[in-house]
This record gives sequence, structure tokens and C-alpha cells, in this order.
Amino acid sequence: MELRKIFEEGITGMILAIAGMCAMNLTGSPLYYVGRGDGDLSGLIRDNGLAMRRFATLDAAMRELPDSVGLIIAADGYPEVRTEVSERVYAELRRRGVRLFVEYPAWLPSTRMADTAHDCRLERAVVCSDMFGDGLRPMSILGVNGCRIIPTDFEAERTVLAMAKVAGFDVAQFGLTDTKVYPLVITDGDDRLVALSKLSDFKRGRFGPARSWQAFWQELLRWLSRDSALRISNFATDPTPTYGPAQAIGETERRESVRRGADWIWKANLLIHPSWEESEIPKYQSMYGNCNLFFGPAITDRMAKGDGSRGVMEGHGSTVFADGSQLYRYFTRADVQGETAMLLASAGKMTGEEKYDRLAERLLDYLFYDSGFRGGPRGDRRSSAYGLLSWANTHPETFYNDDNARCILGAIGASAMTGNRKWTDFIVENILANYRTSSRQGFQGGMLKQEDIEANGWRYYSQRDLVNPHPHFESWMLACYLWLYDKTGYQPLLDKARRAIGLIMEAYPDGWHCQNGIQQERARMILPLAWLVRVDDTAEHRQWLATVVDRLLQCQDPCGAIREELGRNDQDLNKILVTSNDAYGKNEAPLIARNGELAADMLYTCNFAFFALNEAAHATGDARYRDAVRRLADFLVRIQVKSEGHKDIDGAWFRAFDFGRWDYWASNADNGWGAWCTLTGWIQSWIVTTESLVATDRSYWDLTRQMEVAPSFDRARWMLD
Repeated sequence: MELRKIFEEGITGMILAIAGMCAMNLTGSPLYYVGRGDGDLSGLIRDNGLAMRRFATLDAAMRELPDSVGLIIAADGYPEVRTEVSERVYAELRRRGVRLFVEYPAWLPSTRMADTAHDCRLERAVVCSDMFGDGLRPMSILGVNGCRIIPTDFEAERTVLAMAKVAGFDVAQFGLTDTKVYPLVITDGDDRLVALSKLSDFKRGRFGPARSWQAFWQELLRWLSRDSALRISNFATDPTPTYGPAQAIGETERRESVRRGADWIWKANLLIHPSWEESEIPKYQSMYGNCNLFFGPAITDRMAKGDGSRGVMEGHGSTVFADGSQLYRYFTRADVQGETAMLLASAGKMTGEEKYDRLAERLLDYLFYDSGFRGGPRGDRRSSAYGLLSWANTHPETFYNDDNARCILGAIGASAMTGNRKWTDFIVENILANYRTSSRQGFQGGMLKQEDIEANGWRYYSQRDLVNPHPHFESWMLACYLWLYDKTGYQPLLDKARRAIGLIMEAYPDGWHCQNGIQQERARMILPLAWLVRVDDTAEHRQWLATVVDRLLQCQDPCGAIREELGRNDQDLNKILVTSNDAYGKNEAPLIARNGELAADMLYTCNFAFFALNEAAHATGDARYRDAVRRLADFLVRIQVKSEGHKDIDGAWFRAFDFGRWDYWASNADNGWGAWCTLTGWIQSWIVTTESLVATDRSYWDLTRQMEVAPSFDRARWMLD
């Protein structure tokens, strides 16, 4: 009986092994591979059960290479060393019927290649062939991060993929006209494909979209193996969304998302330390005249970690390099300090861990006492700029209404959650400083300069006529007026906010100005409308709120994402749209090229809509709003970045998410805050804070309602005299 059992188990094992080989696409004729065994392409071949024989050198492979097989020669020396293949080897491979894919070659027959490689910055890969069928049509766009490419004079009609600076979300909308084109993958006859850069480290380099690269490699391996049935079903990527689109999100997942979102601040080493504050930050700030370009290398574990007493940096720029790393933004802004303090206080309130509260308090001390944001005339009672907060430490005399609002809302939230009221005077003074420099109609405009305020005096601004129906810049300070009115009963705050909100709603939608599209403007307008219902609950005010929310929610996908929209204002559209290949990457820009593309924006829309919709739901009790908040909350938990290879982005949210592909992908045309940027303030803080509010079924309004600010208001009344 024992022998029979052994025999039966052996037969069963053989059957299972054969079935597994069939399921894994194992073929009788293996692919031949020259290169390291830890490369992404060799791993892809193994993960999908394809037979492969790997060799460390080309000479070793040539000694054992049969006729009529597929050979891959990877560029292990990239980017410094080009791949050496001799004229004799090229000729022998062709004579023996071997299909070849070679990367980054030093030499090609009958082809002139430049001695100096070109480092791509804004260029993306564009499909120029029908080789890939329906899975990857001509003019489809793919991302090749950190691409160093060998310029060549190869004929365009034999180019399979090209690198070029092109506009578009996932299709080159203007084709390859009026742009420099670099052949990337070329076909040299029926038996040779050549990549003029390195493509085989697609996972390490975070190429995207993943689905498109999966289609690319499947067709290339089919061609090499002569097996049209070959399938690539396992395609590993890093980073990935934390969960899939159908994952149920409960209390455990939400709380873990908040914790990871707060801990990302430490993991990314974004807290400034005095030992490198004076040496590193000015170095990269002084390299460029444009503040959007204050980029520098990653803050590594070798550098001392800050404790919040010298502030926090913004996060990552959107450029991704060949090793998957990203630049950091060496820019210290006031709004980010207040917002990040609120993020951390939210995590502290949810977890009960004091480390979050202490860090939040140090950030607010830095903001109001130690940074200079309230320094100089901004702290001098004789100045008309008294109480305002500088935009950034590099721009101490520049003020944005919106940035002041988010900074102060962050400080209010952190104060309420930590129970520390030491900054209340600063909070009230800032709201009043903005109030008195806004027009009779309640608007401040896009930016104010200290020298102008000093020259004109604050009464000039409070008495002028200005209407600016641009919610991105105006709406959240109006919300601050309503919040302070609720605590003080000071009627002019309500009157000015109500008048401005009414004028903005009169202009909706075609009269609104748009920063990067109409959707973000709707997202920003919801908060003051919700709080207006709180303090002045009328049928008209509820209708205003419903008008904006209902239109926003027409673009909410069942997965919870809010799809971007460009709007219809021709003047603003001409300003924000990328209207040519040449214009790509030169200005601020939306994530989409055309309405209907399935992109969600965590920098301008979903983040602010999430916070504001939660306020609207609690202000009105509307079940539709509550459902929208819950779906958006679950979506944001699902798409939080998960990365084993790049801990500095693990737990963050990128600006862009393609919810059709369930991948981090979009047009990367924005020259400062592109598709893969992170931001401690605008993105991270509002998402983490609102997730914590959703988890406890609370609103920010209720959380902060009991703050005692009347004494601070009484002390600051002189500012209005």
C-alpha cells in the first residue's frame, strides 16, 4: 500500500507540474538573454513562466545559441557604457535566423549614431507602428523616466517607438509635428529590433502606464519567440495603489491610511534640520529665478532629521529618474507649515500618540515665531501689512489670499485638536489682515505685494471696487470670515463674505476664472457655501450649494474618483490648455488634454472637495453628500501610494491618478506640480485630516466650534479702526 501511495502521489505531482507549465506559457524553445539576472525584463520572463537561458556575456551566449531563436541583449552598462555588438556578430545572427532585441548599442550596421547621448526631460515615448495591435495604437504615449537616448539618423518609417515632447493625456494629440523626434525603438529588417536607450528596467524606472508597457513587452516577446499565443499576465510594478478598485474599506483600513499618511513626513525626511538648512536649501533656491523650479536631490537617511522646529519642506517634484527616485522641492512655504501641523494633529487625535501633537506644535511655533513669515512689517502694528503671512521664506513680501486661508485653517485645526491655544491671536489677526485688504465686494485678487500695501495703506484696498470670481484664489478666505463671524458675531464679516459669495454665484459657470480647470474651482467653492448655510441657512444659500455640488458630483465615478473637467471660459481655456507640442511643460497645466479623460487630481480637486463635501454633508444632513464623501474617502484610501522600493513615497498621494487604468498616470505638462508630485500641505494634509474626520463622523466646523477666540478678536479690533 505504501508503494502504491508513493506511485499515485508521483503521478499526481507530474500531472500538476505539466499543468503548471502549460498555464505558465513554457515553450520548448527558450528565449536567450544576455545580462544580469536581477533585471526587470529577465524577472518578467521568469514570472510569466517563459523558458529562458541567461548568459553573463554575449560570447558565452554565441557558443550555445541555436538557429532561429530569440535573443535579448540588455544594456547592463547603461547609461555610461554602450552595449558592444560587433559587425561579425550582427552578421552571424542574421545568417542563423536569430531574432534580436538589443539595447543602447555602441554600433549598428549602416546607421550613424551620435557620440553624445541626449538626456530627455519632457520627452515621452510615442508609438509609431502598428506592431502592437489594438493594445497600443499608433500615437499612444508611454513614459520612459530618466531616458538617455542615442540620437540617430534612422528613417522615420522604420521607427517603432520615438521619444518626443508631445502634448496629450495618453495620445499625442498634435502628432509628431513641430517637435524634435528621437527614434527610440527601431526595426532593422525583419529580425532586429534596437532600443536606443534602456527599456528593460521598466519597473525600477517606474515606466507608465503599466498596462501599456505590459502590451509592449508582450508583443515584443511574441515577436522574439515567434509565439503569437504568448501571454504576459504577471506584470509587477512599484509603486502601486494600496488597494484595488473593488477593495472594501473599513475602519481598520482608514485608520491605517491616516497613520501612514502622517508617518510619510518622517519617511520622506521632509522635516528641516539646522545642520543642512543653511547649506542645502539656499543652494538649490538660488540656482533658479523661478520658485517653481526650486528642486534638489533627495534628503537621504545620511542627513540629520529635523523635529519641526525649523519647518517642513513641500515634498517631491514630478520628475522621475531612471532609478525611480524623484527630486525634492527646496522651498519653505507658510501655508505648508499650518496645513502639515493640522495633518499631524489629526493623526495624534486618532492614534493618541503624543509625538504627532508635539511635532504639530513645533511647526506652528516655527510658523508664527521663528520663520519670519510674521516678521518685519508683518509684525509691526504701524504697518498696513500687519498680520499677513508671507507666501514663502524666499518671498517675504508676497501674499496670496488663498495661501493665507489654508495656512490659518490648518492652524485652527491643529489648535483645536491639540488643545493648545497659544496661537489664537495670530490666527485672528491674519483673518482680519486679509479682511481689511479685501475690496468692498470682498475680493483681494490673485496676489498682493507688501510695498504696494505700504504705499497705498490698507484702507485703499478695503474701499476699492474689485470683483474676482475665481474660487481658487478667493473662496477659502471667505470661509475664514464666516468661521470667525460664528465665534464673534461681528456682522461685517458675514456681510462681506455673503456679498462676495453671491457675486461669485452670479458669475457661475461661464464667468468664473479657472486656474487649471473648472472642476477645481467647484471643489474650492463648496466650503464657503457649506459654512454660509451654517451661519445663514436660507433656501437660496442651500440652492447655491446644491448647484455647485450637484454639478461636481456628475463627474464622480462609481469608484469614488472625481473626474477633471476643463471648463468653457474661452479666455481661461486658452491660458490653461496646452495648445501645441512646444507649449508642453512650460506653464501650470491640467492633468488632462480633453474632457472625458479619466484622471483625478489630488492637488487641486479631490483633496479640497473631500474636505469641503464633508463640511457640506454635516451642514445640511443631505444623504447624497454623505454618500459622495464616503465614496471619495474610500477611493483615496485605495490609491494611497504603496512602495517597497521607494520608502520616501510610501504613504503619500501623487497629484494624478488614472482611475480607468487604476494607475498613476496623466499628462505631466505642469512645469511645477506635475502628475507625480507630492505635497505635504495641499495634498497630504487635507486628505489625512478629512479621513480622520470621516472615521469619527465629525466635521471640522464642529471640531473647532468651541474654540474661544472672542478675547483675541477684542484685542485685534484696533486693526479695523
